[in-house]
Amino acid sequence: MFFFPFADENPTKQRPIISWTIILICSLTFFNYIFEEGYLQDQVFLRFGMIPALIFGHSELSESLKIIPPFLSIITSMFLHGGWMHLIGNMTYLYIFGDNVEEILGKKKFLIFYIVTGTCAALAQALLDPMSTIPMVGASGAIAGVLGAYLVLFPSAKIKVFFWFIIFFKIFKIRAFIVLGGWIIFQFISFNGNEGGSGGVAYAAHIAGFISGVILISLLKKKKLKVSKLSKGSIPSSK
Repeated sequence: MFFFPFADENPTKQRPIISWTIILICSLTFFNYIFEEGYLQDQVFLRFGMIPALIFGHSELSESLKIIPPFLSIITSMFLHGGWMHLIGNMTYLYIFGDNVEEILGKKKFLIFYIVTGTCAALAQALLDPMSTIPMVGASGAIAGVLGAYLVLFPSAKIKVFFWFIIFFKIFKIRAFIVLGGWIIFQFISFNGNEGGSGGVAYAAHIAGFISGVILISLLKKKKLKVSKLSKGSIPSSK
């Protein structure tokens, strides 16, 4: 059985420049190393992936691999992916849900939102095993933040989901709160609490990214409403 969201019925008026730029950078970066020999790919992940042991000062890279300070790898790791499905899955989710969140926040705030939620996600995953020397890569945590924001902003939006089971396949339109709510529930069910160094799916990063996205968008939404109310009635009109 296989199901996968591929579009939503939630049009925007502005072009999602930041979302498209992130998709472009991630794709170009991926194509730059995916066809290289395995050891060269490993070097890319060691140099630019987030390694918990480096972040928390428990280990160091060799001089030949040191290119950026460890804390910057939290950001660079968001633009690396471990394989085709990793890249395609993440970029598809960003393409579907990123444009609407970007339109609400604006380009600058959306970029900050993306980096902050991605950072929260990465640190949450790293804290599970601060001694881990396995590089963490992928935009999943930041995109989970976008999913959390979308759920808060557009819970009733219709998501087109492709469903396939053996010889049966169909496209369903399902409300966002069911699709995204089901997604985060699956992350909690799959999380075993001790996966910091497994090198597999970073469920803790997904959960932390999603929660930070929900919290951050809720705060920004409240602030926007307050500013809107203040600008409406704070200055008396003179006739």
